[in-house]
Amino acid sequence: MEFLKNFYSVGGPDGKLVSERVIEANWTVAMGASPIGTLACVDSWVEDFRKDIARNDVPTMIIHGDNDRILPADATSRRQAKLIKNVKYVEIKGGSHGITWTRAEEINAALVGFLA
Repeated sequence: MEFLKNFYSVGGPDGKLVSERVIEANWTVAMGASPIGTLACVDSWVEDFRKDIARNDVPTMIIHGDNDRILPADATSRRQAKLIKNVKYVEIKGGSHGITWTRAEEINAALVGFLA
């Protein structure tokens, strides 16, 4: 549950946008996840990113919250944006790791603009 409270940055701007029920629903889904798969996905994601970044030649968009307690922007997205060619970087002020739940309108607007 503490992970999920950090996922939504409870106590921050996004934490006010989710109910306790949302956190409980996410916890229920997480309890059904494969422990092996959950651990393996982290290394797999990092490895795939390293391979793919060198050969990326398509426009890329990164959307990240500046209040992400799981993967802070300084350690992840801001650095990644400097490494990727043809990148559009959008940082959502007050956004948590769970911005797809809390900031759907902002994300959709950014995506529509990017895809246009």
